[in-house]
Amino acid sequence: MDGKKTMLIADDAKINRVILRQLFQGEYEILEAADGREAIRRLREVDVKIILLDLAMPEMDGLEVLGYLRSHDAYAEIPVVAMVARDDGDAGAQALEMGARDFVVKPVHPLIVRRRVQNVLAEVENQWRQAMQLAKDHQIREMHRFIEEDSLTGVYNRETFYRKAAELMQQHEETDYEVICFDISAFRVINDFFRVETGNLILKAAAYYLRAAAGERGVCGRMEADHFALCQPVHAVAMDTIMQGLDSTVRSLGIRHDVVFYAGVYHVENVYLPVVQMLDRAQFALSRVKGSADSRYCVYDETMRAQLLREKAILRDMEFALQERQFEVYYQPVYNQRTGHIVSAEALARWQHPSQGMIEPGAFVPLFEHNGFIVRLDHYVWEQAAAFLAAACEDGAEALTLSVNVSPLNFYDQGLQAFLQELLKKHGLAPWRLTLEVAERAYAESPQQLMQAVAAFRAAGFCVVMDDFGGGDASLSMLKHLPVDLLKLDVGFLQHAEREARARVIFEGIASIAKRLGMGIVVQGVETAAQRGYLASIGCEKMQGYVYARPMPADEFRQILRRDGVERM
Repeated sequence: MDGKKTMLIADDAKINRVILRQLFQGEYEILEAADGREAIRRLREVDVKIILLDLAMPEMDGLEVLGYLRSHDAYAEIPVVAMVARDDGDAGAQALEMGARDFVVKPVHPLIVRRRVQNVLAEVENQWRQAMQLAKDHQIREMHRFIEEDSLTGVYNRETFYRKAAELMQQHEETDYEVICFDISAFRVINDFFRVETGNLILKAAAYYLRAAAGERGVCGRMEADHFALCQPVHAVAMDTIMQGLDSTVRSLGIRHDVVFYAGVYHVENVYLPVVQMLDRAQFALSRVKGSADSRYCVYDETMRAQLLREKAILRDMEFALQERQFEVYYQPVYNQRTGHIVSAEALARWQHPSQGMIEPGAFVPLFEHNGFIVRLDHYVWEQAAAFLAAACEDGAEALTLSVNVSPLNFYDQGLQAFLQELLKKHGLAPWRLTLEVAERAYAESPQQLMQAVAAFRAAGFCVVMDDFGGGDASLSMLKHLPVDLLKLDVGFLQHAEREARARVIFEGIASIAKRLGMGIVVQGVETAAQRGYLASIGCEKMQGYVYARPMPADEFRQILRRDGVERM
């Protein structure tokens, strides 16, 4: 071996193996296997870094190989790119469900298969780097230490639950199982109102009950924080009974606060599916019911499966989409209603997918915020917005400012300020031309990091906007402690202001307070002439919404700029 990574190509057709070997042998040491059993034998001999796996093979097919890999710790992390027949429409989705990182359609296109392999290895490398970074934190190191039990509650920890649940279901394949995830509504509030010891007592009591419910036929574990998991034969203990038992157990502690559990249930169809994916589905079902007053548990169904597969496809395509510039920046102008001129605009990400068409931000932004990819997308949008501003100056729109969204994850980036300064220098922009929007929820989630970031932004000359003000729970506290330059009032607040006298008083009071504090105001989501008239009557001049213009591509926005003119914010 000369230091190259080793690739295993498993395909029963020799010609396919020859073509793939020629394609990759310059970058990888190549191993070949003509069927699934031979592939597993080769894995035991050499440290393989990636597998190209044909799903249709004799002896042991590709799906069976995936099941074997994911049930053995030594091979579970090896990335797999599956190869599926063009006329087998469900095979790719099955492979992804079984743990493949991606798939290609046969006959494979050389450019596509090379790019898919590169993307998969880049994703693995990125995950490894993130894990190494997180390992510096003591709590993360402790979480990843291999121990059988959770140190607080005594039930299995996350990794052990995955292993024990898989062993239980695979040893009793004739039994139908369900995987259930639980969490406690607003558990952080309990820790805020009471001592940490009280929160720990609740977690211990819940773990005690779930371990008793699991008995000898099931497995339970604590995943993290207030999240628990239970694997049991279907309906071994009815869900209504489990929820009532949790309630009764916690009430016996005598805590003067309602502790409400919610649950998601997944009926296991394939015992060789990785347990983490089973829990993903149960968690997806839980997200549909959490906070509901009508029901406290939900069962995963085919509708949810379709949505989950769509989300997986989004996550699979994100790296390639960024490389191929599928993300497009749209601009929605902010108008001065008194003069009719544009005073600024907001830069917004849109995804023009080659096969799915336009994907709206609500479908991908929450996923990217969860997995950290939002930081890279933010940087991409900032770069495009800065380039647009520089071009606008040459067209005579020297007064134009653009606001860009700054995800809370950026606050933890020590290189953020340097990146922004380099961006301004590259495009010859003054800091006031690029306005930074932070969401109000960021103050509730990480107030210290947000305050430090805002102070640094303003010291560097940037204007800072608090987006969606009034939509969260931290508004008054934020106004007291966080010196932003501009408030964007939440559209929901405006809607209530039209219908409820009390809401109007609050809305008008916030506008008055903001002016006295030297803050500007933009009202977003203005959709009707009646809304525009009401805002004008209380002295709100800067407005953004469909009554003026929808978000639009850059070329269309340039035309609007020439038509309506620009004035300084």
